[in-house]
Amino acid sequence: MGAFAFSKDNLPKQLVINNEYVDSSNSRKLSVYNPKNGELIADDVPLAGEQDVDEAVAAAEKALPVWKATLPSKRRDMLNKLADLIEEHGKELGELTRITLGAPWGSFGSFELTMCAETLRYNAGWTDKFAGEAYPQEDGFIKIVRNEPLGVVAGIIPWNGPIGNVGLKAGPALATGNCFILKPSEKTPFAALALLPLIKDAGFPPGVFQILSGDGSTGALLASHMRVRKVSFTGSIPTGKKIQEMAAKSNLKRVTLELGGKSPAVVFDDCNLENALTWTVNAITGHSGQVCFAASRVYVQEGIYGKFIEKYKAMFIERTKAVGDPDAESTILGPLVDEAQFGRVTGFIDRAKEQHAGTLLTGGSRVGDKGYFIEPTVFTDVKPDSEIHTQEIFGPVSVVRTFKTEEEVMKMSNETEFGLMAGVFTQDINKAMRIASDFDSGMVGINCISLMMMQAPFGGSKQSGVGRESGIYALRAFTDPKTIMINMTYK
Repeated sequence: MGAFAFSKDNLPKQLVINNEYVDSSNSRKLSVYNPKNGELIADDVPLAGEQDVDEAVAAAEKALPVWKATLPSKRRDMLNKLADLIEEHGKELGELTRITLGAPWGSFGSFELTMCAETLRYNAGWTDKFAGEAYPQEDGFIKIVRNEPLGVVAGIIPWNGPIGNVGLKAGPALATGNCFILKPSEKTPFAALALLPLIKDAGFPPGVFQILSGDGSTGALLASHMRVRKVSFTGSIPTGKKIQEMAAKSNLKRVTLELGGKSPAVVFDDCNLENALTWTVNAITGHSGQVCFAASRVYVQEGIYGKFIEKYKAMFIERTKAVGDPDAESTILGPLVDEAQFGRVTGFIDRAKEQHAGTLLTGGSRVGDKGYFIEPTVFTDVKPDSEIHTQEIFGPVSVVRTFKTEEEVMKMSNETEFGLMAGVFTQDINKAMRIASDFDSGMVGINCISLMMMQAPFGGSKQSGVGRESGIYALRAFTDPKTIMINMTYK
C-alpha cells in the first residue's frame, strides 16, 4: 500500500472493501464542512449504497473461514500492530478528524487516539484468554461451552468519537474471530477511511476489516441486511430504536446500543468542594459538551450551594476564555460539530430563556461571528419539567438545582428515561455506596463522573442502551455460546 499519505490536503474519498480502495457504486455523495468557519471541506465523500454493502458483506463472508481459523496469537499480533500504527500516525489521523469535528488535539484528539490504540491492545490480549466452560460428567455427559464468533458484524459509530469508537467496536469484534464492517458518521468520515494502509500493514487479510462511509441510509442497509449477524451502534435514542427494529424485522441480528444520557451529579454538603467542582465542570465543558455521559444535571445540597455555585460560575467564565480555533495549541474548547448541532443547542438555550425555564447564570451566547462556537452555559433554579432539565442537549449546557435530603435528590435523579451515568460527591463512604446502589444508571462515579474504563462494562440502563461495551462484556456481545455434550457412557 505504501506510506500513509493522507492529510487535510489529500483526503481519502473511497470506500474500503476487500483491502482495496474502491469507488462507490452509488451516485449520491456526502458534503462535510469545517465547524470553525462553516467552509466546505468536500462535497464528494462516498455514500455507500446497497451494492457496496452487498459487496462488503460478500467479501467478509469469504474471509470468515480463514479469519476464524487464524491462530489467536496471529490475531493478537495484528491488533497490536494496528494499535502501534494508529499511534504512529496519530497526528495525521487527528487532523483528518479535526477538520470536520472541530475538537482540539491537546484536549481531545490525543486522548481519543490513545483510547483507540489502548482498546485495541486490551482486546488483543484476550484472543487466547477468552475461556469457555466445562461441567462435571457425573450424569454421564461432559458439557463443554465454546465462545463462537457471530460471523459478519458491523459497527456504526458516532461523530463525537470517530477514532476512539473504532477501538471499542473493532477491537472485540476482530479479537473474537468476526469479520468487521465499520460505518463512520457522515460528519466525520476521513480518519476511518484513512485506515486502510494501516490495516494492510498490520497484516489483516482481505475482507476482515472493511470501511463504508455513508449516512443513515447506509446504516439502515447494514441493520437490515440478512447476512450481517450483529450491529453495534453508538448514537441517539431515536436512531437506536430504528436499528433495533430493523434488526428484528430482518434476521433477528444481535444489537448493542450505546445511546443518550442526561447524567446527574449529586453534590452533598460534606464533599471535597474543589474535587466536586473540577469533575462537574470538566464533565460538561469537555469536548464542548458533546459527550453521551456528560454531567448535564448538577444537584447541590443547600448547605454548600452558595460556595459551590459561586465557584462553578467562575470556572465556567474562565473556561469560556479557552474557546477558540481548534487548530491552535492553546485551545481547550472548539466549536460544535456543525450547523445542525449549533442550531439544536442554541434552540434549547433560546427556548429556556423565552419560557423562563430557569435563571441564566452565565453563558448562553455565540462566540465570534463565524463557525459554531458557543459559550459554556449554566441555568439555575430550573423547572423540573422543562426540556433543558429533561432532554439531552449534547452541548456545554448545565442545569443546577438544590436539594435537602437523599430521598429528594434520588427522586430527581431517577425520574428520567435516561440511565447512562451518574455521580455522587461525598466523603461519607456509607452514603456514597447507598446512593450508588440507588441510582438507576449503568455506571456510577463516586467522587468522579463522566468517565469509562476499558476493563469494565460501559453502557446504560432504561433508554440509554442495550447491552454493554468494554471488558469481557464486549467479547460476549460479539460471540455466541455453543454447548457441546459428550456421551461418556457410549460403548
